[in-house]
This record gives sequence, structure tokens and C-alpha cells, in this order.
Amino acid sequence: MQAKRLNHCKISSLGQQHAHTGRRRPATLQQQQRCRPCRGLQEKGWPIGEASAKSEFEGTLLARRQLLHCIAASLVLVQQQLAQPPPAAAGLAQFPASELKNRYILVRAGESESETQDEMLTNPVWKQSGMAGLSSRGKVQVVRQTLPAMETLGVCGEAGCWIWPSITLNTYQTAEIMAGSLGVGRSRIVPEYSFLDARGVGALDGLRVATAAQQVLEGDLLDANWRPPKGYDGTPNESAADVLTRMRQLLSICETQYSGEDVVIVAPDSDTLSILQAAVLGVDLRQHRQLGFRPGEVRVLLLSDKPFDTAPMRLPCPKPPACQ
Repeated sequence: MQAKRLNHCKISSLGQQHAHTGRRRPATLQQQQRCRPCRGLQEKGWPIGEASAKSEFEGTLLARRQLLHCIAASLVLVQQQLAQPPPAAAGLAQFPASELKNRYILVRAGESESETQDEMLTNPVWKQSGMAGLSSRGKVQVVRQTLPAMETLGVCGEAGCWIWPSITLNTYQTAEIMAGSLGVGRSRIVPEYSFLDARGVGALDGLRVATAAQQVLEGDLLDANWRPPKGYDGTPNESAADVLTRMRQLLSICETQYSGEDVVIVAPDSDTLSILQAAVLGVDLRQHRQLGFRPGEVRVLLLSDKPFDTAPMRLPCPKPPACQ
């Protein structure tokens, strides 16, 4: 009987087999103290239970120490994240700009029917009307001016490009002609629905093009926040600063979406492009007309760290009579 109890104490002191791993784990101090023969041996000086108690105590300390280390590391990580938040993926473009992620090519669309008929038409309601489509002269401008300039600049070569046109009819038609001639797939034409609209001239809409343009020029020279008189048909009356706001948003989207690409921006009028170019260069917006675009003209967007020339690009003509 005594031998059975000693064997029971031996089993208790050695531990029990773990159900999952098959390894033996030390018996707890309470299990060892429940064994009467073990208590008798302890009274005689046998060190039964001391090693297990010490091991259990050290294991508890180790577990607590590891827990404290984990908590401390987590707190340090959280503090670092709060102190230095990750940079935002997107942000508004800052002007003047000396560096951009992409190369931007600015293109003014060929003349629309309304421009050929000498009528100012900037109300967005008419963007998809026949009067907003390319005129015969506008198509010639695209073929004889826009396409040769794109080839000279090496735009949309082997690396390809992205074409961002306004949905104004003559502008989108210009983009389609460019894409077809340069081998750019339609999936790379990204229609823009509002940021690239022609500058709204309010009550000046419907006047002769030269008359309306002269009044806008005189107002812009006074103040970049000057707006044309407000009309009654819903035509926007935008200042140069208003146009810059939406052009900044457009450029910011492209800078966020692309990197190291050629992005061709096609607009229906000159002011949207000249205002953007003036802002990037750091030129006073009141002088943006010095950077104006003719129908079909192409220019690379220049950065503020490079000298610029406002003279129109001149291209050699292989057949001079046909280029007039």
C-alpha cells in the first residue's frame, strides 16, 4: 500500500502527459501538496515540490515579462504612427511647380463650327451640339498642325500615352483623330466631363469671338479674380482664378493616377491651357494671354525651373502651298 502511494507521488511530481503535444508537464504545487507521502518526505528534508514551485514561479514571471514587453512595443509603435502619419496618396498640385511626375502635353482642339462662324459659345449645354463639333477648317488644323507637332515632340511613341480630352465635341473629335493617327487605343482616351470645359464668359456668350475675347482680356489685366458680366441663360462667368481651381484639380488627379507617363490634355479653348501654364511657371495670372494657344497648337507644359518662349512652334512644311 505504501509503495502504491509512493508511486502515486512519483507520478504527481513528474507531471502529467499533455493531451495535445504528448509531452509531460510538471505537476502543480497544489497537486504535490495533496500527496500525503510527499508531505512526509518534505518534513524529512527531501526537496520534493520546491523545483516545481520555483519553475512555476519563474514561468509566471517570464510570461508577465513577455506581456509587458509586448504592451510596451505596441505603445511605442502607436506613438510613432501618431507622431509621423503616412503621407497622403493624393494632394493638390502646388504652383509654381518645378517638378511633376509626368510629362504633360497641352493641345488646343481644332476650330469648332461656332468659332468658324465667329460666334462665342461657352455654355456647357451646347458641348455636344453640332455647333461644338469640328468644322472643316478645324479638321485641317488637326491634321496639318496638331499631328505633325505630336510626332516632332515624340509623344505617344512606343511607350504610349494617355489622352485626356474635354467631352466638348470638337475636343473629343480632335482626340480621336490623334489617337487613330498615333496608334493609341481607345482605352487610353479618358474623357473629362467638367474640368476642361471652355472658360465661361457669361453675358458675353453669343457675341463675336474677337469682341468677347477683347473684353475678357481687358478684365483679366485688371484682376485675376475679375469675372465677365453674369448672363441669364446659365452660362458660367468665370475668372482666371476660377479656371485655375479646376485645372489644379485636373493636374492633381493625373499626378496621383500616373507616374512617368505622357499625358495629353486637350481643351476646347485657349484660356484653360494658358492659365494652367502661367500658374505652373509662376507667371502673374493677369498675363496669361501671353501664353495663349491657337486652334490646333501643341506645347509641352513647361516647369518653373526652365526658361520659356511664348512664340508659337514653327514646323517645316514639305509642301508650302498645302500648309497655308
